[in-house]
Amino acid sequence: MAMTPSAPKPEDSQLGKTSAYKDQYDPGLLFPLPRATKREEIGIPQLKKGSTLPFLGADLWTAYELSWLNARGKPQVAIAHITVPCETPNIVESKSFKLYLNSFNNTQFADVDEVKVRLRVDLSEAVWRGSGKSGFVGLRLLTPEQFDQEPIHELDGLSLDRLDVECTQYQPAPELLSAAFDEQPVTETLTSSLLKSNCLVTGQPDWGSVQISYSGPQIDQAGLLQYLVSFRQHNEFHEQCVERIYMDVMRRCKPTKLTVYARYTRRGGLDINPWRSSHPQTLPPNVRTARQ
Repeated sequence: MAMTPSAPKPEDSQLGKTSAYKDQYDPGLLFPLPRATKREEIGIPQLKKGSTLPFLGADLWTAYELSWLNARGKPQVAIAHITVPCETPNIVESKSFKLYLNSFNNTQFADVDEVKVRLRVDLSEAVWRGSGKSGFVGLRLLTPEQFDQEPIHELDGLSLDRLDVECTQYQPAPELLSAAFDEQPVTETLTSSLLKSNCLVTGQPDWGSVQISYSGPQIDQAGLLQYLVSFRQHNEFHEQCVERIYMDVMRRCKPTKLTVYARYTRRGGLDINPWRSSHPQTLPPNVRTARQ
């Protein structure tokens, strides 16, 4: 009887391993990882036909180290903004994405439009692979004359970091979350620059800023800050951390509306900024925080 191939695992990727960098275009370098395993861990069942996720959203990637050769062999550079819908069955492991981008370095393309097509087709295939479905990632390339349009702006909202709180837990502790269910509901946006987690495979630190916007019972701010700090020694990819935060806040504080957005410091020329929301709204702008 034929055996069903097992799903790719993070430890099967190039993370934490010595890698040969290819400088000729190779889409086979992309390594998709299923979202389902970690989603099941935090109580999000695998999507079946007709079912939906408990949130909307996307993973907003910025690739700062993208270069290729034009038809005359002259190097070209660009910044790529990639939008991966959260309903895709896979994420792309970040080191494999960096290796893939490096494979453009010494490859000739007719023009920037050809580069866009290759990026969109390859990334779309990877994030939908194995699902029997198809779709396209969002893609925008900025050429050097547009680099000055990239704003640097801190996340809007009231900073939780102003609070002088004692922090003693450094693994996710949702029990720290609470809300004033017997008081009038509020609408507010809270931020922190103290989010830190570690790579699921290598243990390398991932630094981020987080913005939580909600309507509903007022969330205890001290407890929320302590909760965010509790990710400090937790090993998980960016997308998984944000979904865990979203689900914990929704379950413990029961807001009527909730949006969680994290902007992580780039590593190896790539940043991953997940955004999850309970309701349709415009995607957050592509801005960098000072730490990025």
